Amino acid sequence: MRLTTYTDIALRALMRLAGDPERSFTTGEIAEEFEISRNHLTKVVRDLANIGLVITQRGSGGGFRLARPAQSITLGEVVRVFESRQALVECFRTDGGACVLTPRCRLKARLAAAREAFFLELDATTLAECAYPHAQKTPAGESRK
Repeated sequence: MRLTTYTDIALRALMRLAGDPERSFTTGEIAEEFEISRNHLTKVVRDLANIGLVITQRGSGGGFRLARPAQSITLGEVVRVFESRQALVECFRTDGGACVLTPRCRLKARLAAAREAFFLELDATTLAECAYPHAQKTPAGESRK
C-alpha cells in the first residue's frame, strides 16, 4: 500500500508536534525543517484542525500544536482519515468504478482484508511512539537528538 504525499506530510507534521508537545509551531518552521512545501503543509494543517488533531492560533505568536496527547492519537486514525479520499483500487471507489470483474471478482475481498490488516497494525501504534524531536546542533556541528 502506498500513502499519498498529503498523508505523509500530515504524519510528519504530527510526529514533529509530538516531539515537542508543549510548543506551538509555524507552518514555515516545519516546512523548512522537513523541506516540504509550505502551501501543502498549510492545507494539511487546516485539515488536521478540522478533524480535531491540532489546535491553530492566528496572529503574532500563533502557530499550531497537538489538540490531544500524542498517546491518544493512533497512526491508524490519521491514515484512515487522510487516505479515505483515495480508493485502494477502482472497485473500492464510492461509485463502484467501472471494473468488469466486479460481479464475480475474488480479489476485492482479499484486498479489503489486507487493507484492514494494514490499518489494524497502524491502530496499534500511537503518535507518541513515533515522536520526532528536533535534532540539535552540537558545537562541532554534529546533529543529535
